[in-house]
Amino acid sequence: MKDTKWGNEYRLTTVCIDSYENGELTGRFYNPHLDEGRSFRSLIQFLKEMEDLLDDMNFPQSFTAARSFSLPAEQNRGSPPHEQIHCGKLATFAVRVIFRQNASWQGSVTWLDQSKELSFRSVLELILLLDSALS
Repeated sequence: MKDTKWGNEYRLTTVCIDSYENGELTGRFYNPHLDEGRSFRSLIQFLKEMEDLLDDMNFPQSFTAARSFSLPAEQNRGSPPHEQIHCGKLATFAVRVIFRQNASWQGSVTWLDQSKELSFRSVLELILLLDSALS
């Protein structure tokens, strides 16, 4: 059984965007649950890695079970690293996933470079907010 007793600091993931060309972003993200950051080379890879992280923590708990054509890979539990400051070459965001309902995420995203925070009601809305900041 997965432990679900996490502090609010585990809801916050720092997303460092290093490049954004022709709608394709690359970068890294960091969460206290991970031993080190995870790199991504596309939006899909970022979303899949984030969903895997949230599933591994089981926090916030998913409202619906994820469906797939294949079985999910086994996840390893990391230990929280020391507090570090991470920055992207192009932009840095703090993504706080508060709920995972209706097969999507709800929360807030803070554009750290501009000190602007907005809420999102779905992953699509999060994508559109990131695109508007990066365009």
